[in-house]
Amino acid sequence: MTITPSVTRMFLYMFIGSTMSISIICGNLLVITSIVYFKQLHTPTNYLILSLAVADLLLGALVLQFNMALSVNSCIYFGDVFCKMRRSFDISLMMTSILNLCCISIDRYYAVCQPLTYKTKINGQVVGIMILVIWVFAAVCGFGIMFVGLKDAVCEGRCFIFHIPSSNIVASVMSFYLPVIIMLCFYLKILTVALKQAQSIQSTQTAQNERVSKMERKATKTLVIVMGVFLLCWTPFFLSLTLNPLTGYSIPLPVVEMLLWLGWSNSIFNPFVYGFFYSWFRAAFKMIISGKVFSGNYTNCKLS
Repeated sequence: MTITPSVTRMFLYMFIGSTMSISIICGNLLVITSIVYFKQLHTPTNYLILSLAVADLLLGALVLQFNMALSVNSCIYFGDVFCKMRRSFDISLMMTSILNLCCISIDRYYAVCQPLTYKTKINGQVVGIMILVIWVFAAVCGFGIMFVGLKDAVCEGRCFIFHIPSSNIVASVMSFYLPVIIMLCFYLKILTVALKQAQSIQSTQTAQNERVSKMERKATKTLVIVMGVFLLCWTPFFLSLTLNPLTGYSIPLPVVEMLLWLGWSNSIFNPFVYGFFYSWFRAAFKMIISGKVFSGNYTNCKLS
């Protein structure tokens, strides 16, 4: 019996979509559980990582499931309101991720470049306000773009709106390019200061201060990698989104759709980065996966 290309595509999308969704949910659930359960991980930086993981988890649990069904059958019609709701969640969660990364870069700037004032300027209350502003701003922008910026657009059954008017390129600039530039500026400054710290040995520096400085630099290096992975995954999609209106929509829709899936795949990688570079996250993951946390109270245990 010959398998038609449509059937092959259906199984391919179901396999890729299901695998991605399960990986995103399980990986980010590990991160969320670790930060919530272990008190050692209750730090301002980790609260921002927690917010990032929640956004990634919702993406895997909500957005990817819908798009998997849509990719299998592109003729599904859900209605314009439902279609725009789906795209609004997609845009909002993507913006939440990049704004969290932007705030993480600010956190790292104060930790490395202004260590003496770090604890007074970046504390739990400040980070809580940051997270609240991130989610509210992302929701307003995400739903505003789809329901106001595209109020005259219709989904025409497919529910993938990539033919965005050139006037809405401003939205891409505000939601992606501008935060990326801000992050790069902060990390460039951090890199400069970190190199100076590594090259200079002050006579008044104690072993404890030196150890703390190394920990902060290692944390910064890990979070730079997280940002780098984010850019590798999402930049191609936003470039296509920006260039398409300027080139008369010359980029085929399947290519744009493939680049969007590449962007969504970013939500898989962050838990692996944390587990590989952070020994305390690695220890927390092992305790959760092995079920050790269910056999006793380990909230105050010291993670290696």
